[in-house]
Amino acid sequence: MAHKVLITDTILRDAHQSQAATRMRTEEMLPACGILDKAGYFALEVWGGATFDSCLRFLNEDPWERLRALRKALPNTKLMMLLRGQNILGYRHYPDDVVDAFVKAALKNGIDIIRVFDALNDTRNMEAAVRAIKKYGGHAQIAMSYTTSPVHTREYFVNLAKEFEQMGADSICIKDMANLLLPYETYELVKAMKAAVSVPIELHTHNTSGTGELVLLKAIEAGVDIVDTALSPLGNGTAQPATEPLVATLYDTEYDTGMDLTVLNQAAVHFRKVAQRLQDDGYLDPKVLKVDINTLMYQIPGGMLSNLISQLKQMGAEEKLTDVLQEVPRVRKDFGYPPLVTPTSQIVGTQAVMNVMYGERYKNVTKESRGLMRGEYGRLPGKVNEEVRKKCIGDEPVMTARPADFLEPEMEKFRQEIKQYIRQDEDVLSYALFPQVATRFFEARESGEDIREVPPAKAKAAQENVVSGDIKYVIDFKRI
Repeated sequence: MAHKVLITDTILRDAHQSQAATRMRTEEMLPACGILDKAGYFALEVWGGATFDSCLRFLNEDPWERLRALRKALPNTKLMMLLRGQNILGYRHYPDDVVDAFVKAALKNGIDIIRVFDALNDTRNMEAAVRAIKKYGGHAQIAMSYTTSPVHTREYFVNLAKEFEQMGADSICIKDMANLLLPYETYELVKAMKAAVSVPIELHTHNTSGTGELVLLKAIEAGVDIVDTALSPLGNGTAQPATEPLVATLYDTEYDTGMDLTVLNQAAVHFRKVAQRLQDDGYLDPKVLKVDINTLMYQIPGGMLSNLISQLKQMGAEEKLTDVLQEVPRVRKDFGYPPLVTPTSQIVGTQAVMNVMYGERYKNVTKESRGLMRGEYGRLPGKVNEEVRKKCIGDEPVMTARPADFLEPEMEKFRQEIKQYIRQDEDVLSYALFPQVATRFFEARESGEDIREVPPAKAKAAQENVVSGDIKYVIDFKRI
């Protein structure tokens, strides 16, 4: 059946998260908003994921101010954010009162659609967030973390979609964070899901293994309602397939998006300059733009791949990348096949790095690996390697209830802990998610100190100048 395809653009969130470590600044976004606002998107993904942490930690920006500025600059476009269920945007589970307060604040400050997912597809970890979105009048888009394994069959995902609809999903997202979906399987999966549920279905993929555009096309032919793309300056590679070629492909067909390529091109002109800045500063590694079919073997999402590269760079062990990529699927199997998406991608990735670097598997185990094996993150989809579990947690019992049921309310405690810094209610939530990072940010805000990080390329240039004895440059540089 013919239908107009709707597009969500990720240029302001996932595109730069996947390609350039989430380092785009608000001041680089705002000049293009007037153009983006008249492009005719279904939505713009602008917030959540790693943007919150990145604003506070690296950019000396308040993520809430970014959201309010974008809301003001995009009056005619729905704004979407990505929320990690009970993890919110942090790396642990938060009590229901924190989830409720965060959702309420996100919607109040300008978000329309909240895409909620759980790394393990454990619906118990999404309930509180979905309940809060419905309570405060937002659009609840529940997302399934797509992956492949003996456990993750087509039937598994169709059943999950039915469960999401029963939970009150306003729309459902197939979140293919590692570009593992292949075109013909996509067609069959979307067809089966469209037959099983009545709410709109959105597809989110990447182009890491070079199949993303074909995946979107087959999904569209199967009746998908909305697809995620990224404007071409930060499109493709580990980000989403580029927006403009898809709009051109669908033009004058039964799926025509109705979007104007001239307008999209004007926005692309602006973001080309931003992409160039990100490359010059050393954030955008050309490696993330190359087609890597290894993705299909190792199941590494874009953001995870750039993190692994940078982790190994810092350890001076870049030559170990292949070993780490080969270790990732082994760790994943031991851990019961969790989909690789934040935070499980970081947990599995870091454990794989440690297994390779220490030369003995599970000689050292991270706190997060122990938590995952103990059930602190929720139900693991498949059977875990019990020998490895014993190495991780010894004889500790495994949790079987919803992890958040063990958590006491924390909002009031957080409020008391930072009462001297509070300028807005939202500060309590920033602190709740990232206590140390937010405190450092609040201190800098009080003192007027600029705590933006030094871009890698400039830091490297400064270091080289120290070696060559050009002290004057280094002293000047430190003032930047």
